[in-house]
Amino acid sequence: MDVLALKAKNVSKAEPEKKSAVALKPKPKPPKKAKRIVYFEVEILDLKTKEKLLLLDKVEPTATILDIKALFHKSYPKWYPSRQSLHLDTKTKSLRDEDVLQSLPVGTTATFYFSDLGPQVSFGTVFLTECAGPLLIYLMFYFRLPFIYAPKYDFTSSKHWVVHLACMCHSFHYIKRILETLFVHRISHGTMPLRNIFKNCGYYWFFAAWMAYYINHPLYTTPYYGQQQVNMSLYVFLFCQVGNFSIHIALRNLKLAGSKTKKIPYPTKNPFTWIFALVSCPNYTYELGTWISFSVMTQCVPVALFTAITFIQMAVWAKGKHRSYLKEFRYYPTLRSSILPFIL
Repeated sequence: MDVLALKAKNVSKAEPEKKSAVALKPKPKPPKKAKRIVYFEVEILDLKTKEKLLLLDKVEPTATILDIKALFHKSYPKWYPSRQSLHLDTKTKSLRDEDVLQSLPVGTTATFYFSDLGPQVSFGTVFLTECAGPLLIYLMFYFRLPFIYAPKYDFTSSKHWVVHLACMCHSFHYIKRILETLFVHRISHGTMPLRNIFKNCGYYWFFAAWMAYYINHPLYTTPYYGQQQVNMSLYVFLFCQVGNFSIHIALRNLKLAGSKTKKIPYPTKNPFTWIFALVSCPNYTYELGTWISFSVMTQCVPVALFTAITFIQMAVWAKGKHRSYLKEFRYYPTLRSSILPFIL
């Protein structure tokens, strides 16, 4: 009897302990309710006529402009994404492909204005075409193919060393540009309007023919200061070519393949990149030095004119790039100029 009473007493003591242990266990949290997705309604109008072209229903808020272009392309196959330009209104710039719908200043009913950019061609194709042309055209004049000069000069060779040196430098420059286009450059923009290939090629091809005609002409006269002028120009030319290549390599290493994240370029261990401390676009600075040295080497007016026009265009590009850097990066180095240290 005493034993039974003792067991009963122990059981009665254990029950409260079990109850307290059960009470200490946390109650399971109720499952979280899935967030409600607010879909967008996207209306696309023609930029010129304001005519409604398409209404997209239930567009996800995380959709990018490129996604919207792809949906638009399904309804209008002739307007592939790279040919489309979408705007928030009739006066603003074209939206970027990576812009996200929910981050734009629009409501759940968004209106975009469409404009046709026309047939497109890849940047790589344009670069290769505009560089291959001058290379081949210059060689036609160098080898004095028929119908260029008088018949008696067909397939003859110049007696001046500077003429042969100029051909080597000119060919080296454009072969370098072709190889950089194929293996170095990471082009952020995929395409450009097809009409640009005629404009760009017309410019480069015309000047290549004009300068080649005079440099390889049978009556060409050598530079005023002779071999000393040629040699000094050659040293500057090679220096600028190496510098230009070094900048292109540095810019390539700054951006990973496929990445659109922009970074501030800084000088590296390569001495040719130290000019980054003074200018935002040293590739244009070295390119300018290349053509100035070639102008002095050949002492040819068409080359000097090409150099002047090219400098004006590069200065416009450099100033635009410099303004972009200042706008995007809060702590961008203030000492830097666009293309010429302390000047421009």
